[in-house]
Amino acid sequence: MGSTTSPVSSPTSQSEEQISSSSLDPTKHCSLVMSLHLRQQQQPPPPPSVDPYPLSPRAAVYGMPHRPMSSFLLGRAGLLAVLSLLVLLGVFLPWSGPMAALFSSSSHLGTAHGSLSRWKDYTLAQAAAFAARNGTVVVCAVSRPYLPFLNNWLISVARQKRQDQVIVIAEDYATLYEVNRRWPGHAVLVPPASDSQTAHKFGSQGFFNFTSRRPRHLLHILELGYSVMYNDVDMVWLADPFPYLKGKHDVYFTDDMAAVKPLNHPHDLPPPGKKGRTYICSCMIFLRPTRGAKEVMRSWIEELQNQPWSVKRKSNDQPAFNWALNKTAGQVDLYLLPQAAFPSGGLYFKNESWVKETKGMNVIIHNNYITGFDKKTKRFKDYALWLVDDHSNESPLGQI
Repeated sequence: MGSTTSPVSSPTSQSEEQISSSSLDPTKHCSLVMSLHLRQQQQPPPPPSVDPYPLSPRAAVYGMPHRPMSSFLLGRAGLLAVLSLLVLLGVFLPWSGPMAALFSSSSHLGTAHGSLSRWKDYTLAQAAAFAARNGTVVVCAVSRPYLPFLNNWLISVARQKRQDQVIVIAEDYATLYEVNRRWPGHAVLVPPASDSQTAHKFGSQGFFNFTSRRPRHLLHILELGYSVMYNDVDMVWLADPFPYLKGKHDVYFTDDMAAVKPLNHPHDLPPPGKKGRTYICSCMIFLRPTRGAKEVMRSWIEELQNQPWSVKRKSNDQPAFNWALNKTAGQVDLYLLPQAAFPSGGLYFKNESWVKETKGMNVIIHNNYITGFDKKTKRFKDYALWLVDDHSNESPLGQI
């Protein structure tokens, strides 16, 4: 399952973490404190040259005097007096004043007693440092209406043991808080936030605004020094895609055409089509933190600025990505992934004979060539690729 470790670590001891994790139940606090105190009393005394009761950092904060403890505290009466005080403070002051700091740690973001609002200050750099494995992260971007699709995709990613590498770029605060409440540290919001209730329709201005932020996020991650795989969440992994990222190319991508390619097709950028550009999908991309990959992202951003959305054109991010690839092809090392492993929805869901021919070769299935939340869900269900109904326990988010 997914990691629930806080992305901001601090050298707290195991005992402190146990106290923090039980902060919701005062009775558990008292029992835990008594157990820890008795365990400490069973330890052998330190050498005489060492102060056996040094001032702890927390004692300094709360104004406790720096002097050896009296023999009174070592006796049964002293121990009972201390524990009684802790009971009173644990019951009556658990959520305010210095006891709140004592029984919780501000470094443990996302725990039940922590404020979700703190995630507003969580940065993409922090999220990448938290999620990266072997210098690589897996990224998606999601708004609240598409949380079920996120969960479906995550189940398939978890089956390949890659979920710990995932960063969810939340497009609204509702998504940021919900994901981090269930799976701390794996969601980040890069302002500005969008309307959490809007399910942007393909071709709309909202969809363009949503997708046009993608190259900026990817460029930022590359500049931080990480390799990054981007996926749309209307995808399902049938196998681990990373073994297919052969060589040390700058940019890896998939063909979005429904036309069948030979199984041993070349991996160069295909020739332009009728519109003068290629038809590469912008929904599944792998980038290494190279000069070439960064140049493609900058070119993509520039093309999006030159081709803004309008009622007449109804642009999306994919044509701009293709123009960027075409313009940088002579300077950048590009790699077309095998069609049998990464088919478009227009091929996988519409060419039954090809699916039979390539059975066992498919790696990531993209549910495109269809629009609308309900239609995509139904098609996934028809092909036994809608996993959330029966396998939500496999997702790091659980059942949403």
